[in-house]
Amino acid sequence: QVKVVESGGGLVQPGGSLRLSCAASGFTFSKGVMSWYRQAPGKEREWVASISKISGTTNYVDSVKGRFTISRDNAKNTVYLQMNSLKPEDTAVYYCNFIGVYWGQGTQVTVSS
Repeated sequence: QVKVVESGGGLVQPGGSLRLSCAASGFTFSKGVMSWYRQAPGKEREWVASISKISGTTNYVDSVKGRFTISRDNAKNTVYLQMNSLKPEDTAVYYCNFIGVYWGQGTQVTVSS
């Protein structure tokens, strides 16, 4: 049974930090990309960051460069998103994705004073 579960969302003040986690089980993959996406109210889902399982190469959307860091723990089939210097415009439901196939249910991040 495939399970992809995000955690770590919540309410934070502007300038604050959150760390999202996403743990996958029920499938294996030797290579590919793990990613984070987000969807704000009334907007389309957008890609935020990706990391290669093998090389660890990372990529980010311009709006989060220098503030967000994606990382992974291959032994635990888990991907993380460290979010610093959060802004109100980062408010969204954040989703993780494994190899373009498996999605989590999403975790809400709200940045507000």
